[in-house]
Amino acid sequence: MPQGSPRGTYLEVSESLRGKIRDGEITEALPSQSALVNEYGVSRSTIERALAALKADGVIESVQGAGWFVAGTGDRRPLVERVTDLLRGGGVKVGDRFPTEKELCERFGASRTAVRSAIAQMEGQGLIGKGAGRGREVLALPAGRETQTA
Repeated sequence: MPQGSPRGTYLEVSESLRGKIRDGEITEALPSQSALVNEYGVSRSTIERALAALKADGVIESVQGAGWFVAGTGDRRPLVERVTDLLRGGGVKVGDRFPTEKELCERFGASRTAVRSAIAQMEGQGLIGKGAGRGREVLALPAGRETQTA
């Protein structure tokens, strides 16, 4: 992003994001703040100001632990619930490999911090745990889910 005045840079970023939303390039979840920092080549505080400006205009909304969304779209449940839904999906069995932090970040468009928090909650519930090597595996299936038959 070309550098104008430091005070106006966040406005340039917010207008660029507004255009992407208007043109349908961004339809639901916005990229993570880290991805926006890299894309626009600006500081995190500039991205935060740009997002705050869009939020003040009602264009986007934030969801704790889930990220930023175009207003009126997206799954607003906490990230831990959305990640737990992976275990409710068909074909998942106890002992299966659980996705990596990186895979979860990409799938849900969430920060590594948010993903780590969701994983910690799921480990605390006994749903997932350390598997062979460095990965995690499914230890139990969430309550209310039909058991899988082999």
